[in-house]
Amino acid sequence: MEDKKISERESLELITAMIRRTKELYIGDGNIMLMWGYLTVIVSALVWIMLVWTHNPMWNYLWFLIWIIGGTATPIMARKQQDTRMMKSYSDRLTSQIWTAVGCSAIVATAMCLGFFLIAAISAWSMMFVFALIIVPFAEIAQGIIVGEKSLIAGGAVGMTIGIFTTCCIVGRVTLYAEWFMPLFMLAFAAMFIVPGHILNHKARKQK
Repeated sequence: MEDKKISERESLELITAMIRRTKELYIGDGNIMLMWGYLTVIVSALVWIMLVWTHNPMWNYLWFLIWIIGGTATPIMARKQQDTRMMKSYSDRLTSQIWTAVGCSAIVATAMCLGFFLIAAISAWSMMFVFALIIVPFAEIAQGIIVGEKSLIAGGAVGMTIGIFTTCCIVGRVTLYAEWFMPLFMLAFAAMFIVPGHILNHKARKQK
């Protein structure tokens, strides 16, 4: 029996249906983005206030709350989302692999900065801002392209623009004073996670 040939129109309809199905499966995952967005903004605001108020750099250790809380909550939330799905699409696996790579890179980057600090008393923690505002936005833009979600692409673009500016400041040895840099950092994460997260959840509610 000969295989049935698919016409060009049928091929386009099939591709369109696959993209629509992918977006339907993906939309509604805004809760994890919101968790990371609000967590980062709240911790950043707390660090900012305490640094400006006390001028004590020890308050920078509060940054570890992001990894502790976010790293604990993400697997739990992701498992609940998987339980509500009938199947896991190719785009789900691809975006999961992207963010897994980002997470592993974050662990390595944190360990590297900690090693420099403990072994050689060298503060390389500014590199974490570059990581958060270059690697993370790049992953978000890639995710937005995969699922065809403009809010992710736009949010990632805002974050990367701020990240490029931050990198130029670090390379040019411009001091990142908390008074002006922390609001910029919070703006980046609001654009990358909070705004797209609410948009995704809004679209999910409209589909119900």
